[in-house]
Amino acid sequence: MASSSMDTEAAGQELKGGGYTVAATAHAVDSDSWQQVGLLLVIGFNCAYVLSFSNLMMAPLGWGWGVACLLLVGAAAWYANWLLAGLHFIDGQRFIRYRDLMGFVFGRKMYYITYFLQFTTLLLCNMGFILLGARALKAINVEFTHSPARLQWFITATGIVYFAFAYFVPTISAMRNWLATSAALTLAYDVALLAILIRDGKSNKQKDYNVHGSPAENVFNALGAVAAILVCNTSGLLPEIQSTVREPAVRGMRRALLLQYTAGAAAYYGVSVAGYWAYGSSVSEYLPNELGGPRWAAVLINATAFLQSVVSQHLFAVPIHEAMDTRLQRLEEGMFSRYNLTRRFFARGLIFGFNIFVTALFPFMGDFVNLFGSFALVPLTFMFPSMVVLKIEGKSSGRWSRLWHWGVIVFSSVLCVATTAAAVRLIFNNARIYHFFADM
Repeated sequence: MASSSMDTEAAGQELKGGGYTVAATAHAVDSDSWQQVGLLLVIGFNCAYVLSFSNLMMAPLGWGWGVACLLLVGAAAWYANWLLAGLHFIDGQRFIRYRDLMGFVFGRKMYYITYFLQFTTLLLCNMGFILLGARALKAINVEFTHSPARLQWFITATGIVYFAFAYFVPTISAMRNWLATSAALTLAYDVALLAILIRDGKSNKQKDYNVHGSPAENVFNALGAVAAILVCNTSGLLPEIQSTVREPAVRGMRRALLLQYTAGAAAYYGVSVAGYWAYGSSVSEYLPNELGGPRWAAVLINATAFLQSVVSQHLFAVPIHEAMDTRLQRLEEGMFSRYNLTRRFFARGLIFGFNIFVTALFPFMGDFVNLFGSFALVPLTFMFPSMVVLKIEGKSSGRWSRLWHWGVIVFSSVLCVATTAAAVRLIFNNARIYHFFADM
């Protein structure tokens, strides 16, 4: 519902013709086709996280509320990102970072708030990826030994692999050479997983789809599930992804979003629903743990999921890398100059070293998803775009447009508080019962 002056591609073209400004960055801008970015989104959101979504999204809600929330939250995320994509050009400037957009419209304080929310989201997301990759490696190890290594060893190994990829493939645009491989891996574990889920679902005659627990527990768990559904649909870094799209950037980004929310959503929603259908409310937080297929199938699913996650995790960490590269590297030199390679080595090492350490201390799979989905993604996805539209349009917008955006802001604020409380409660409960170095 943004005004036509900033919501149409014509506005972007006009600004470009007038010489719009772009902030300095060490990474590539305006270099990728919308098809490449759309495929990147489809692959990125069909990552190893989908192996936990049956437990996180469907089990706490049941069939009725589960399917309804999948559709409603998915549609809302699509609309919010479509709106945000139209805010890429404002007053002769192209915003390649979310925090720059918010700082331009609302001032320095909002710049830092957005910076904090976005980077908290991305750090927690990367920790979740490290944990999921470690789970996949451990599941492979379990197939070949009766005394598997502790999860913490696999967390360290996963973090090192992720570090190496982020070091040698430093930007979003540089990922283009890996997209075909990642797509093949995604298709491999999705097809294998769905085949086994259908077989297990047909043979399992005693499935329980009831939502268990006290009314208070069910409410908190349902709020956590809503946060998890938001996580599987949005990233909180759309301006950073859109910065790589060639002109026309707004139209191209919206086409990429259409690909994500159709073909992409069909895949990750399909796996989530199939897992719940096959095993009911007792479905594991890591879906391959439930599979009744042969050893080779379990190894294939876990191996391909791990390898695919190496590419996917990079998409959700690039804005952090971009910020550090822009600050620490020499922008006039190439990304692979000796000076920039050295600086990037220490920057990536600092990020992944911290994430490995924290993940090894607190390996709670669902908590990462619920917390960053509630605390940061709700305002980044829903609240902030409506705030920008209201600020820019002011009283020139229609009454119903203002009411709509104020309604979005109020509702998302309440949702943010409620889902964050549910996520924090879950973390404290898990921290209370978890024993460090337990053989998980």
